[in-house]
Amino acid sequence: MIDLKQYEVWFVTGSQHLYGPKTLEQVAAHSQEIARALSNSVRIPVKVVFKPVLTTPEAIHTLCLEANAAANCVGLITWMHTFSPAKMWIAGLTALQKPFAHLHTQYSAEIPWAEIDMNFMNLNQSAHGDREFGFIGSRMRLNRKVVVGHWQDAEVQASLGTWARAACAWYDLQGAKIARFGDNMREVAVTEGDKVEAQRRLGYAVYGYGVGDLVKVVSQVSDTEIDQLIAEYNEQYDVAPTLRRGGEQYASLREAARIEAGMRHFLKDGNFKAFTTTFEDLHGLAQLPGLAVQRLMADGYGFGAEGDWKTSALVHAMKVMGAGLEGGVSFMEDYTYHFSQVGDMKVLGAHMLEVCASIAAKRPALEIHQLSIGGKADPARLVFEAKSGPAVNASIMDMGNRFRMVVNEVEVVPADAPLPKLPVARAVWIPRPNLKVAAAAWILAGGAHHTGFSQSVNAEHLQDFADMAYMEFLLINQDTKLVDFKKEIRWNDMYYLLAKGL
Repeated sequence: MIDLKQYEVWFVTGSQHLYGPKTLEQVAAHSQEIARALSNSVRIPVKVVFKPVLTTPEAIHTLCLEANAAANCVGLITWMHTFSPAKMWIAGLTALQKPFAHLHTQYSAEIPWAEIDMNFMNLNQSAHGDREFGFIGSRMRLNRKVVVGHWQDAEVQASLGTWARAACAWYDLQGAKIARFGDNMREVAVTEGDKVEAQRRLGYAVYGYGVGDLVKVVSQVSDTEIDQLIAEYNEQYDVAPTLRRGGEQYASLREAARIEAGMRHFLKDGNFKAFTTTFEDLHGLAQLPGLAVQRLMADGYGFGAEGDWKTSALVHAMKVMGAGLEGGVSFMEDYTYHFSQVGDMKVLGAHMLEVCASIAAKRPALEIHQLSIGGKADPARLVFEAKSGPAVNASIMDMGNRFRMVVNEVEVVPADAPLPKLPVARAVWIPRPNLKVAAAAWILAGGAHHTGFSQSVNAEHLQDFADMAYMEFLLINQDTKLVDFKKEIRWNDMYYLLAKGL
């Protein structure tokens, strides 16, 4: 499972020697107090580590190099307690390879009207010290998150926590390995992309394997391992009677367990964090890995169907961002529409089999049903409906000269009626602002049919992540108007065409 407590962000305060040692001692004491409070906040999932106040270009540069090399540091929170001339920060920020959030706060929440004097004014200069620091970030064209407000405010801490989760996901993806069993689904465009550019820009590497490489590991799984998995299934799910010992489909369930155990061995031994399969390349496997994929996703692995490595990496990153939060993350696909005439148009989201039970509203059922694609034996799968409530669908596409992320905020709702003949995991949602606008905007953006779906991660997490990746970000939400969305796409095209020269 994913544990964010192993990570830390460094709290970095800027000042200068102009104010004298007594003022700098106060700056350090205040900074330590703020860092400690943030570290203890339930809204921030990582440890916040105080670092000595920075007052010279050399100290700033050294700290940034140390942050780059620190194994568990995922980023910096910067704050200018006093004025900190920003030319001091150029070398350090140029060298910094980890994301940073700019906290625009001050130690005291309010002005002490009756007692305020010049000593107070000299000490509490964040109002213009942070603006000087902000200029150099903008002058250097650096992506960063700016959080404004008092450090004790719940909203400020929550925003920093969101950024920290995105920073953990970004850090986790650097050097990550994705296993691709088989190739891309034939003739499909959006799941293709430049893997070299992805490794250069996004940090992860994609490794291709013939399905025979997986089959070799699957064939070595012992009966003892299969028995252990069968026991887990019976404990965690409502197992259909035909799949229990002595049932007519029990042998098929054991084969599903064999595939799961083999995939686990392969992914663990190769230190992979995500993987893909394709139903067009199952040679040597008895059935499509449905149950295996669902359970591996529940343990934090990313997944993409039909060779979709970009979605696989995104799902894993979203798993990291959402670790410990209520709700779940799953691979998903907009499957079919409910074009109701009474104004409540909806989407039925599902896939052939591979939807993660972390989003389930109730205890899943474990069943085997026919799958009219792939030409293999009927596969095992978990069947359930997703919880109701707000969620997001996110997709990453290779646009040729850049990667683009598009996100749609949605509201998951109960199905209008039971679905007794649809034996797959599914979610029904109302896209924001409505189906017609959301679908048109998604199509205009070139959004993929595969997505990362989450009720724990929101649009702010994903925008922070996209900023860290210097990735284009398009949001479809309650305020989206197609005329403005089209303009945003056109403006972005022009920006990314010229951005390399800025």
